[in-house]
Amino acid sequence: MVKRNGSDIKILQKPNQLKIVYSNTHTEQNLTVYYRLRDNSFVSYWVERLIAAKQLYPIDDPCRFYGIGDNELENSINKINSCIQTINSHRHIIKRSVTNPIDVDTLNYLHNIFEVYHGLLDKQTHEFYTSAPGHVKKSLADLNILIHRCESCIRGSKPRQVVTYFGLPKEKTLLPEHYELLTPYYKFGTVYLNYVEIGKTLEDLAIDNDQYIGEEAFQPYQHYSADFAIMFYDRDSKDVDTVKQKMIQFYQQNKNFFYKRKLSLDNFKLRPGRIPIADLDSHGKELLQLLKDKQFVKSVDLI
Repeated sequence: MVKRNGSDIKILQKPNQLKIVYSNTHTEQNLTVYYRLRDNSFVSYWVERLIAAKQLYPIDDPCRFYGIGDNELENSINKINSCIQTINSHRHIIKRSVTNPIDVDTLNYLHNIFEVYHGLLDKQTHEFYTSAPGHVKKSLADLNILIHRCESCIRGSKPRQVVTYFGLPKEKTLLPEHYELLTPYYKFGTVYLNYVEIGKTLEDLAIDNDQYIGEEAFQPYQHYSADFAIMFYDRDSKDVDTVKQKMIQFYQQNKNFFYKRKLSLDNFKLRPGRIPIADLDSHGKELLQLLKDKQFVKSVDLI
């Protein structure tokens, strides 16, 4: 039960679980899965955002699953090049296309195009964007998602699911205490807060070896929304150590950039990982197999 107070939602009854109904759109067979909410200092903030999102906006892409289906890379490359054609039909701003095998520098180049012409979070003021018709704006937004999908494929495309509500304003910011909850050790079936900034964290820049770092390329975790990701794999200590070493190396190579922003390597805003929200409560690792033919999110609820 909730009560609206201005732009915020006051939660009158604390939910215990996140309920997601997955579906096969061809056979209309449903799979209901429950995730138990964690008892940490951030969960209530996220719950408030999810309730606000559900009242006003649909899920952006109910089929946003990674590392589960077939031909993911080939399909993503084709969609990226289609987006490029649509964007260039408005104005020819993109000078490259994507081929297989993928050139990572091209993906970083394209992400920089997205950052510059789309604009910062909830601040789409670039003349290209404001003058573009709706289908071009959508292609610019899709370009960002598809770039990250290709990056995921290159790294082995770990199985996961992402749910976003693009329309919900990203006006809420994390408190210092929330950064203490960030963990780089992902667990199968755990729900994590999704990154909503326009840009990349130090972890992302380091993993991608992104050489297009600029004023808007680096955006540490600051804002949060209802968006979340569910990992269907475990990230062990060996993987985490590799990521941390890449972060140290990237920081040292670009230390003047970070010094100007008064960000030392141990600054809490540079920590890797995500904030956990909930854990799988109704299935085990067999869920991954069950999802192979049910990659459509029919509904998301708090109970």
